[in-house]
Amino acid sequence: MSVIAFVPPRAEFVRELPPLPAHTRAHRLPLAQRLWQAAALRRGLMLALLAGLWELGARWADNDLLLPGFGQTALAFAQGLRSGELLQRAGISLALLLQGYALGVALSLALTALAVSTRLGRDLLATLTAMFNPLPAIALLPLALLWFGLGAKSLIFVLVHAVLWPLALNTLAGFQSVPETLRMAGRNYGLRGLRFVWQILVPSALPSVLSGLRIAWAFAWRTLVAAELFFGASSGGGGLGWYIFQNRNELLTDRVFAGLAMVILIGLLVETVVFNTVERLTVRRWGMLR
Repeated sequence: MSVIAFVPPRAEFVRELPPLPAHTRAHRLPLAQRLWQAAALRRGLMLALLAGLWELGARWADNDLLLPGFGQTALAFAQGLRSGELLQRAGISLALLLQGYALGVALSLALTALAVSTRLGRDLLATLTAMFNPLPAIALLPLALLWFGLGAKSLIFVLVHAVLWPLALNTLAGFQSVPETLRMAGRNYGLRGLRFVWQILVPSALPSVLSGLRIAWAFAWRTLVAAELFFGASSGGGGLGWYIFQNRNELLTDRVFAGLAMVILIGLLVETVVFNTVERLTVRRWGMLR
């Protein structure tokens, strides 16, 4: 027979904690450090540095025909805006771009929805992207001229090709990375077909979709400018590409650089105002991106 020894409980006691240190007011960061934390200011300083290097390089080359200075290009840019020619050319280019981009996005989402819904659609998309994604959009322009003639339809055709395949690839990759638990939850709620794609796959794959939209926009914008250069040689009209082509023929290099600056400026505005805003209001707000 075993005997269990009785151990008396320890006496309770209260431990006095040391007093907390007096609250000190947080010191504000120095002005220079606060300014440096502003991304817009940092980027502005980088652009100013690039402009200074450009001006130094132009002065060293001392040949306005080959490399006009930043000040000379800025003057030509201001004159183009004042006359309205640059804005008119940019409006023509953007109108064509929006048509081709919207049509390419619609076709891409339709193909991707078919690919994630059926095995046949997945095989179709894989085959088409393997065939046409490596093909440069500008290489289809002579064929587009034969089919549609000189005009907006040929440009829209090559723009759709530039948008369709990179967006479809990124969207499909985003859909395939959706966790299986979310897929099972959607099926338990009875979601099938397009409802399953729209309510389950699209929100989860939105970071990849936005990345695809960015890549497709860049491809479409550069394809449009290059195609307008070709159209300028063919029909004597067009948007910013034709503006650059015409001034190159007249050896107005400062206006050529002004046209290129407008192309870059539009690209920066679309990236900053459109895509960054959508990303901030969706995936960053939801905690899906840092």
